[in-house]
Amino acid sequence: MIISTKKGTPQEELQKIISGFEAQGLEVTLIRGTDYNVFGLVGDTTKINDKVVAANPWVESVTRVSAPYKKANRLFHAADTIVDVAGVKIGGKENVVVIGGPCSVECEQQAVDIAKAVKAAGGRMLRGGAYKPRTSPYAFQGLGTEGILDLVKAREETGLPIVSELMSEDRIDEFEEYVDLVQIGARNMQNFQLLKAVGKMKKPVLLKRGLANTIEEWIMSAEYIMAGGNENVIFCERGIRTFEPYTRNTLDLSVIPIIKEKTHLPIVIDPSHATGNWRYVEAMSLAAVAAGADGLIIEVHTDPEHAWSDGAQTLKPEKFRQVIDKCRAVAHVVGRDI
Repeated sequence: MIISTKKGTPQEELQKIISGFEAQGLEVTLIRGTDYNVFGLVGDTTKINDKVVAANPWVESVTRVSAPYKKANRLFHAADTIVDVAGVKIGGKENVVVIGGPCSVECEQQAVDIAKAVKAAGGRMLRGGAYKPRTSPYAFQGLGTEGILDLVKAREETGLPIVSELMSEDRIDEFEEYVDLVQIGARNMQNFQLLKAVGKMKKPVLLKRGLANTIEEWIMSAEYIMAGGNENVIFCERGIRTFEPYTRNTLDLSVIPIIKEKTHLPIVIDPSHATGNWRYVEAMSLAAVAAGADGLIIEVHTDPEHAWSDGAQTLKPEKFRQVIDKCRAVAHVVGRDI
């Protein structure tokens, strides 16, 4: 629910309105304008009688919001949210951030070597999987804590913030200590208990879209995290499952303008998981930047032919550098930089 007050409403009247709603268990967000003030109400607004609220002589209008998400809704937060990840800012209208790294961390030297290559190519952050959700129980499941510490070593060597996937609540303390950007993978997008727990973390969150989830379901997952107190959420589109077998998934680039219209949160595109084929990563990266993505997360490996997972969709460092160079040219055209 959105409530606008009239121009010149005294502070004491604003406070009375706020206190009245808070007494009913609602969370009130006040947006101050030059000529008016707007209240955003979060909670069970079914108990609110619109006519009673409108009867207040200081109230200009009362509008019910049909969208079930409130904290992520751009109606309550007109400005773009910029998420700070250990000094690297994602969101806004200036920079597009490129994240690169291996699907799986294989050893310390591999992590350090790839991190150096990612940084040399123009990448701003290092991704790497230490805990791997795999379809087959017999596939490589990741190095666990050892992999996280390998990423930490790579960060020490290069200064790149690290991104890794959190799969369970019992690893939250480890991620809070070591990881700069906590990834919630596609398979856990609607793991609501995990989302609630992540909402209590102090680290920013990269929330991937589920395999077959609607945009509203995706935004509602972000709402779970934000409702817990952690409002530093970044969306990540990695393709959805359709009838088309030619690519690993179908990359839905239309979500970029939709997310930016409906929410104030940044959005990053993952062309590697979307296509499943390194040959298509460049084209989808360029398209994503042109469409207004705030970042890219691309898989990079010095020896993808022998990668422990997802080698087919992984770029070699030189190709990664070429993709960034071309994306930079597109970014300049749309008034941004990499």
